[in-house]
Amino acid sequence: MPFFGLIKKKGKEDREITPVFPEEIYQAGILELRDIIAPSALEITASHVRLGEKLARTLFVFTLPRYLATNWFAPIINLDKMFDVSIFFHPVDTAIVLRKLQRKVAEVQSQINIRQEKGLVRDPVLDTAYADLESLRDKLQQAQEKLFSFGLYITIYANTSDELDKMESEIKSILEAKLVYAKPALFQQQDALHTVFPTATDLLKISNYLNSSPASSIFPFVSFDLTSNKGILFGINSHNNSLVLFDRFSLENYNSVTFAKAGAGKSYATKLEILRSLMFDTDIIVIDPEREYEYLAEATGGRYFNISLTSAHHINPFDLPLPREDESPTDVLRSHIINLVGLFRIMLGGLTPEEDSIIDRAITETYASRDITPDSDFSTAVPPILSDLELVLANLEGGDSLAQRLRKYTKGTWAGFLNQPTNVDINQKFVVFSVRDMEDELRPVAMYIIINYIWSAVRTELKKRLLVVDEAWWIMKHEDGASFLFGLAKRARKYFLGVATITQDVGDFMNSPYGKAIITNSSIQLLLRQAPASIDILQETFSLTEEEKFLLMESDVGEGIFFAGLKHVAIRILASYTEDQIITSDPAQLLAIKKAKSVNLESKPSSPENVNADIPKAEKAQNLLKEQNNV
Repeated sequence: MPFFGLIKKKGKEDREITPVFPEEIYQAGILELRDIIAPSALEITASHVRLGEKLARTLFVFTLPRYLATNWFAPIINLDKMFDVSIFFHPVDTAIVLRKLQRKVAEVQSQINIRQEKGLVRDPVLDTAYADLESLRDKLQQAQEKLFSFGLYITIYANTSDELDKMESEIKSILEAKLVYAKPALFQQQDALHTVFPTATDLLKISNYLNSSPASSIFPFVSFDLTSNKGILFGINSHNNSLVLFDRFSLENYNSVTFAKAGAGKSYATKLEILRSLMFDTDIIVIDPEREYEYLAEATGGRYFNISLTSAHHINPFDLPLPREDESPTDVLRSHIINLVGLFRIMLGGLTPEEDSIIDRAITETYASRDITPDSDFSTAVPPILSDLELVLANLEGGDSLAQRLRKYTKGTWAGFLNQPTNVDINQKFVVFSVRDMEDELRPVAMYIIINYIWSAVRTELKKRLLVVDEAWWIMKHEDGASFLFGLAKRARKYFLGVATITQDVGDFMNSPYGKAIITNSSIQLLLRQAPASIDILQETFSLTEEEKFLLMESDVGEGIFFAGLKHVAIRILASYTEDQIITSDPAQLLAIKKAKSVNLESKPSSPENVNADIPKAEKAQNLLKEQNNV
């Protein structure tokens, strides 16, 4: 084979040459994986290693307590920091260990005997050591335990030395609270870094002896659980596949907020919670802006009200709640008048201070025209309607312009919506108010009136209820609507009511001065897939890490982060086949279900028996609940 190159040797034999073959040159030039992932340069000091812009410092555990509690290492694993952990278990030959333990037992027994001969007081340390050694010898001899040489190394990363010192202090404090002591590998940071790399090479060889029982307590694959003894199944913990079972009515308040972009599964998750909450004797009231809950209400025997300009369902905003035993009629009437003034601010596009005062006076006089005053018993009185207020304003000094602005709600295009007595009844386990067919300009007004009507009913009778406000950004666009929703969320707990606020427009929600306040007054938060435009706002509001931020941007439909109290976990929302058929919002799936129904109807012969073959709604709901209970 021809030579590729020649290398001269030094010394007497400098005339001799060593051949260099092409294969050797080729092997020397091969690009390996370590060449790709290795940094261009690194700096090694006594206390840390600089990798590009990051500083790394490795700590090692050198002392362990007599007893190790289960999951004692979990607080470190769940730290919201960037770090690497390497755990080494080297099996030790039992025969060698038994010989060493025999000598150690003899030494301890000798010290105990010497103290007894001298008449000294018993030393508890020696007695405990003797008992532990004998117990370990018995278990090793009987093969109940195995001894290991255990090494634990933690490499932390930071941008500056101060951050590195702060993180080291935090980790050492957590460990020292468990009587576990660690310190940095001074002047050995290069070997320590190689030890933590996933090459299974322990270059530091700093270890402690552990038998099987305490060794099992260091199992690192742990994460927060949100599993309680009661509640409904919200989903699956993505970290460890445990069940996220929770009861919102067991927290300090019963409210929740859900943020997600369109199509991320927020309505699906809400309908799943509704379906499962019905099995726990919870009354559900939904404000539905897109008519997504109609089939769910039909399948469970609920009531569905379509609120629009041409609808037969009406709500009179002047309806008054009945005072409870602990409430005075004066307070009830005053509170309702304040809410009505907020409603008219939304309806009339804002009010000046003078107009605000005139409206307030006109509402009071309108109620008085029906003998409804703070001193009267208005439990049986017939409430006024919007036309009555218009008439009072027209005869009130300075109220002409306000009466003219109200006329479109009483005699104009929008007269059919507000200027009617109430003819809806929410005395049912599941009630849905749909505002999809309401014009966009009137939708915030409709949502305000519906929520106010629900609030009046909630205050009258104490029950376990859940109010779902879907697409809450509609009402949050107006300060009075946002203020009313915040007041409702703040006071709901006293009336056994949970308020579930759902929105896809995070910007409008958070820009409201009441947005963060509503989040603060919500014990449960659910974040599903987010748009890049809103992720920074959520990261700041919920103190998300970079990993959690990217999880929300890249998650699939029905995946996100579930917050409950002080804990939060990554969640995956799953439904059974039966639940999925009832709650799905996927247009393709809904079209397939509709086609399947039409085929089934066409295949049935037209006979009286088949006409009455459908199961009644109430019976269908009972069958569904029985099936879910069995599951």
